[in-house]
Amino acid sequence: MNDSFPLMRTLLSSQADEVKKRSPHTPLLRDLVCFFIESELHEHGAYLVDSLIESHPMMKDWECMTDLLVEEPEEGEEPLDSKQEVSLIEIMVCCVRQAATGEPPVGRGVVRKVMSNKEQKQILEDRCKLTEHFIATIPALVSKYRNDPLKIANLLIIPQYFDLEMYTKLRQEKSLDAFLKLLPDIVEKHNRPEVLETCAKTLETFCNDEYAIYSKCNIARTAILDKIVVYLKEGLDAYISLVEGAEEPNEDEIYAVDSPLLKASILSTSHSFGHWDVWNQIFDLIKKIEENTLPLPETCMVYSIRFCYYGLLWDLENIEENPERGSARQEQVENLRARLHLYMGMMYKIVSSSQVVSYREEAYLSICDTLVIFSKQLISNPILAPLVYEAEPVLIGALNHFINHFVFMDPDDERLDDHARIEELHKRRNFLSSFCKLIVYNMFPSKSASDVFKNYLKFYDQYGDIVKMTLSKTRENNKVNSARTMVLSLSTAFTEAKALEGTRKQQNEAMTALKELAKRFALSFGLDAVKNREAVTALHREGILFAVTPLENPDDPTGTPPNIGFLEIVAEFTNKLLKQDKKIVLQYLDKRLGFGVPSSRNDEWQSLIVYRNGLIHGEGDGAPVPSKRAYHRKKNETDDEEDQDDYEDLDY
Repeated sequence: MNDSFPLMRTLLSSQADEVKKRSPHTPLLRDLVCFFIESELHEHGAYLVDSLIESHPMMKDWECMTDLLVEEPEEGEEPLDSKQEVSLIEIMVCCVRQAATGEPPVGRGVVRKVMSNKEQKQILEDRCKLTEHFIATIPALVSKYRNDPLKIANLLIIPQYFDLEMYTKLRQEKSLDAFLKLLPDIVEKHNRPEVLETCAKTLETFCNDEYAIYSKCNIARTAILDKIVVYLKEGLDAYISLVEGAEEPNEDEIYAVDSPLLKASILSTSHSFGHWDVWNQIFDLIKKIEENTLPLPETCMVYSIRFCYYGLLWDLENIEENPERGSARQEQVENLRARLHLYMGMMYKIVSSSQVVSYREEAYLSICDTLVIFSKQLISNPILAPLVYEAEPVLIGALNHFINHFVFMDPDDERLDDHARIEELHKRRNFLSSFCKLIVYNMFPSKSASDVFKNYLKFYDQYGDIVKMTLSKTRENNKVNSARTMVLSLSTAFTEAKALEGTRKQQNEAMTALKELAKRFALSFGLDAVKNREAVTALHREGILFAVTPLENPDDPTGTPPNIGFLEIVAEFTNKLLKQDKKIVLQYLDKRLGFGVPSSRNDEWQSLIVYRNGLIHGEGDGAPVPSKRAYHRKKNETDDEEDQDDYEDLDY
């Protein structure tokens, strides 16, 4: 028996040496990390991984990667510094993502809708291998780096790509318990949004009732949310007591409100707080901050608006997924409807009158998103039909005012560096996209897009693609209404150009820009004149109506109509009319004017002459006969009624 001890010690020693032995890929991975750092490829790790993952096995050597991060360095081997650890973790996460999904990064490779059986089989094998490895190692990795926000934010992405059934197949419940025990500590310690967002997403992935591990994960989730709510209520109660007692809260007492609000707002994107019924309390907080009765940092208002928005969405989902019967269901719908109208009323108040920019921005986005969720699509479900929320004109006007002041504005970013400038542009593009989405999906009338179209060329570099897509989609929805919206945008720009308080040169430049915009609109009709016949005719009709209204110049009864110059803009669309329609439009023009071409040939009438010549060209009507009088006839009551009818028809 004693003789066997040396053999046992030898076996154990050899096994220990085998565990500690580094993979042959270790020096290659170290070189790759150094290259990644020195070449400054940050934010492009996915492309580096994509270029190597099919050609070298080190990109799927999970053990080699985790050993470098967790194990002590071998003798003579330098440990990774913090920057190298961050880079290696980023590379590892990119490898995991691509191995588990088979999807290359955006813009790389051929886009294929269906993978071959061989590719699918390879992905399943890779996913099983990485799951088997990381199930056992992720607790150690998370535990070691849980205090570093940059590293832990990346590491928590890895479990999102697990085959969760393998926890039970491999009997790794202890590893699951170890991982779940780490999450509450991470949520409590960190306030970085990227950490909390990743943690919320990972927890959502694990809390899937299709898997056997659901009950354990749900208990962990409940504990995390419960802790946040307890901290939030305690912090709010203490803060409100101080304010009511005329005391000045210190930084810690402000943090005790701000921190749980941040966490609640982020976790509510993936998890429902409905069980704790804190929506009304948070909404009251919004009211108090807006009314300046409770001084809190701006971030508290932003977090509260987000939390209440997601609270509405969770209530809606709860009704859809778990409909109660009879009076209980009706009560749920009525409660949600009441909350919805309270919330939208407050958001309208904030976006239209708040003096704090961050409040208005968050309220604006919340309104846009809420209108999409609670749109007419809910009518298809009789239970949800009472929850449809349609925007009133005052709300549409407030959102339109917002984009004019916060999107279509000359950039004041000289103080910003390149990164901040890009972030600011991205934010404004998001604002514009949110508004245009409501028009494209017919939640707003087409004419709401007039200010968007008006700024097409002026802000072409920043938003040209968004406006072009909106223009295309509105035409698909209704060609005539889209054309009339073009006229409305051009007429608004024309009025603004005339009102410019500057030199004649500035006004001429504005009119030249307006003509260029009209040309761009005209090009958007394409070459198929028959298909666009009705729309183009309607455009000319609305253009003429604007140009001759009012027919008499209030400042000079013997002068030209004040908007007659607009016909020069409408003339850009003349070549889009069919030959037979030119005659119809000409008749409509003469009917509205009540006379032919004026005998006066001064510059004020040139727009009318140019436009008429464009319509007459090719019609075979010969030269127009001058009118015997240069001025306007008095409109009778019938004309007034016809004009009124035309403008009533502008509600589109």
